[in-house]
Amino acid sequence: MNISATTEERLWAVLSHLSSLAFGMGILLPIIGWSDQRRKSNYSSFQSLQALGYQSLGFTVWILSYLVIIVLATILLLITLRPEVESGQHANVILNSGMIFFFIIIFGFFAIYFLLPIIAAVACAFGKDFRYPIMGNRLARYLAYDPIRKSDEQVGLNDDHEFRWVAAMGHFSILIMLWGMLAPLTTWILYGPRSLFLRFQSIQTLVYQAATTTLLFIGGFIYLFGFLLLVAVTGIIGEANFNSLGGIFGIIVFGLSLLISFVLILLVPFLHILGQWAGYRVLKGHDYHYPWIGSLIERWIAHRAPLADESQVSLKGTSS
Repeated sequence: MNISATTEERLWAVLSHLSSLAFGMGILLPIIGWSDQRRKSNYSSFQSLQALGYQSLGFTVWILSYLVIIVLATILLLITLRPEVESGQHANVILNSGMIFFFIIIFGFFAIYFLLPIIAAVACAFGKDFRYPIMGNRLARYLAYDPIRKSDEQVGLNDDHEFRWVAAMGHFSILIMLWGMLAPLTTWILYGPRSLFLRFQSIQTLVYQAATTTLLFIGGFIYLFGFLLLVAVTGIIGEANFNSLGGIFGIIVFGLSLLISFVLILLVPFLHILGQWAGYRVLKGHDYHYPWIGSLIERWIAHRAPLADESQVSLKGTSS
């Protein structure tokens, strides 16, 4: 469907979609585009929010699907190879063919993720109302976006659902290591002073993601520390001596560091799942609070400066 969009509207839509090619780093651009075009253009606002959803929610679905495909492709490769290995017939041929097929699946699926935003950007450059598969039409209904409505009848998107979508995408972006924090950070900077709901959700999301990322790095650091200590006290670089007191001490320390780091790193996926749950609850209209962090952030916000005049929104996302 062709839309009578201005050059500025199309430009923001194109940039928002192309930002997906930055693979995480570009997640702030759709939020900036939505903030700039909100109440100016439903078309560019919708395309920006759709691009944000593709980079956050879409990335979550994509990475989970990617892992499933890798596991299934690996199992298929092993099943195909095993009879040939046992019989000793054409094992190398089967292995080479299987590896080629394996890499085609892996990199082909990877390329699809980048192909869709390019198609979206080209479509928006020509003023078309692009919709991502599955997500696009659902988001249009969620935001009450109607591209057929005439310009003189134009009304804004659903305010409450706009805020909830942006907040939820901040929660979903937890799977994007480090760069995912740009989503709640950008939201806090641009809309924190004007929306109490977005201020609270973006700050608690930012703190939660920072704590989860820090926990992951601490686990890796403890493991590395234990390994380096083992190397130092046992002389493993030269001639290893595990029977000495230093060697036993190094093994014990390394074992403890391995156990601690394993527990911490194992905890991270559960924290990621909680972030996804938070995004789902926000989309469903709930005022989600992370355990402990949410209450602290809420009390901290209560002692800060009041909101600006525009878009006075409560913690529950409803206009006050």
